[in-house]
Amino acid sequence: MVEVGRGGTTQARYERDVIEEQIYNRLAQLQLGAASLVFGRIDDVEGDAFHIGRLAVADEHQEPVVVDWRAPVAEPFYRATGREPMGLVLRRHFVSRGRQLVDLEDELFDLDQLDDTYQGHGALLAALEQNRTGELRDIVATIQGEQDEIIRDELKGALVVQGGPGTGKTVVALHRAAYLLYTFRFPLEGQGVLVIGPNRLFLRYIERVLPSLGEAGVHMSVLADLFNDVFGETRVRRTDAPAAASAKGDLAMIDALKRAIRDRERPLRDDFIVGYGLARLRFTRNQSRQLIRQARRRYRTHNSARNFVESEFFRVLAGSHRSRPDAGVVCDRLNNDPTIRAALEWMWPVLRPHDLMRDLYGSDSLLKSALRDEFADGARRALRRSRGDDMASYTWSDADVPLLDEAHHLLGPRPGHKGDEDVRTYGHIVIDEAQDHSPMALRMIARRSLNGSYTIVGDVAQATAPGAANDWTDVLEHLSRSSSSPRMRELTLSYRIPAPNLILALRVLEEAAPWLTPPVAVRQKGEPPRIIQTTHERRLERVVEIIREESASLDGGSIAVIVPESMLDEVDSRLAISGLDYGRATNSSRNATGSLHSQVALVPVGLVKGLELDGSIVVEPARILREEPQGLRALYVGLTRSTKRLVLVHAEPLPSVLVD
Repeated sequence: MVEVGRGGTTQARYERDVIEEQIYNRLAQLQLGAASLVFGRIDDVEGDAFHIGRLAVADEHQEPVVVDWRAPVAEPFYRATGREPMGLVLRRHFVSRGRQLVDLEDELFDLDQLDDTYQGHGALLAALEQNRTGELRDIVATIQGEQDEIIRDELKGALVVQGGPGTGKTVVALHRAAYLLYTFRFPLEGQGVLVIGPNRLFLRYIERVLPSLGEAGVHMSVLADLFNDVFGETRVRRTDAPAAASAKGDLAMIDALKRAIRDRERPLRDDFIVGYGLARLRFTRNQSRQLIRQARRRYRTHNSARNFVESEFFRVLAGSHRSRPDAGVVCDRLNNDPTIRAALEWMWPVLRPHDLMRDLYGSDSLLKSALRDEFADGARRALRRSRGDDMASYTWSDADVPLLDEAHHLLGPRPGHKGDEDVRTYGHIVIDEAQDHSPMALRMIARRSLNGSYTIVGDVAQATAPGAANDWTDVLEHLSRSSSSPRMRELTLSYRIPAPNLILALRVLEEAAPWLTPPVAVRQKGEPPRIIQTTHERRLERVVEIIREESASLDGGSIAVIVPESMLDEVDSRLAISGLDYGRATNSSRNATGSLHSQVALVPVGLVKGLELDGSIVVEPARILREEPQGLRALYVGLTRSTKRLVLVHAEPLPSVLVD
């Protein structure tokens, strides 16, 4: 269709490339996998009927056959109630498994038989009862009214969504990203939409949702990947102790980094003298002190001042010669002199963030100078670590990444790297599990925002990181730059968790965050949680037995074995020799098998947040409570992952919050 023959014009070749790109983009949007295209139909009072689906489809006359779920005409499918029918007389849900239609459910508005709380009961419950596969599914066919209001909220400013476990906040945020790209294709397609997840396991878990909705162009990332977009591979393999993670997330680190940089802008220890032919050129210690003061005053970032320092250094050297040679000539002759390079590196080195932070962590004197009295001695000891053999083998933690990014912000691009080391910005940013981001991490995210447009989702009751926020005001303080006021929304219905499981979890919530409104279970029926006591000697063997029992009860459904970090290796070893087919979930960017196993996944409690499975086996709740920085909240997270069955296995005494 677009072939350009020999001698074709430049314009023709350009048009060919544009058309090919459009075709490839459309083909990517059409890759829905095994998902059904059409999931609903609405009939209005004027006699018109519209089929609602994942993508718009038109016939040969450009008449709509299927309406995109994000189109305004589809809004009543999600919002209409018995009191507010929005012009509908009928709403039909197609209940399907993949592309197989298994049922129809009709709601007749003129009979006023609709529930104002949630709609499409049969389709909703059928979707909730389906077995999980280790990947998050979209909810486009069963979006509820309170969820749809959030999805279709305006683009401008910050939207905060507080929701308890099972309320669908993650999937609502992803559907909102798809809706915004559809509604505001220009300018968002050019500006970009970014989804930030808490870890790579979580990103692998949600990666199919947006493509199933016809949007494949959203950038999904963890914080480390955002920094690597600027500086390439940064080996984030280290786990911080709570004291170190808390110190690194503190806003006082901003001033500490500024002082660390100033400590690298140093006057010479002695007068500098270098030979120039038969003469000797001089640069005094006092002149170096004046030069450093000038550079600090003139330039906002450290690296941007390096060329000025070099040129002034050679200008002063040239001025110390009786014949006053041209500074450029002096520079050409002496630029490669090792003593001159050493003097410049002492006064004003070119710094990468990695160099600055590695030197800072590796020196007691540099740490003491940078931290001063704003941190206790314990924090300084927690930050201190060896410089290692070389930068290539040096590893970083998740909490280091925002500090590296802050250091880059203060240092600026290195000379000759302007453009290569610039931070990319986005027109809209979705932040999931936002309550766990430290103030320094939120500053890093804010630097990626083009205009202060955010969807911020999470649950304060599930804030488990050291120094995590207790209130959304704390989060917004470090993010929002928009002139419009942030908008707060709350999801109150828990679709995922059966009532018996939720009742047990809410006992923990009452102690962990008593000020929050507890979610209400949509599904009132379900198997009661099993609490199984065993001995230390039989604990691992009992876990294997329970996995087999639960697998049989769930008929192939997915199971998470949720363990404290300290038990991960021993449980892994026991499962490996048991002959069970299972997978160990990891946060590694290089381990493709780190995604959730389709049936049995061994998951440390620190990685399980945001995931949902058919069954959960929580091992040693007391140890989770004792070892995690926010023990009660971590336990609450572990108890709220299951859509069907929940088992607690313990040899240690149960925490009092779980004892009747």
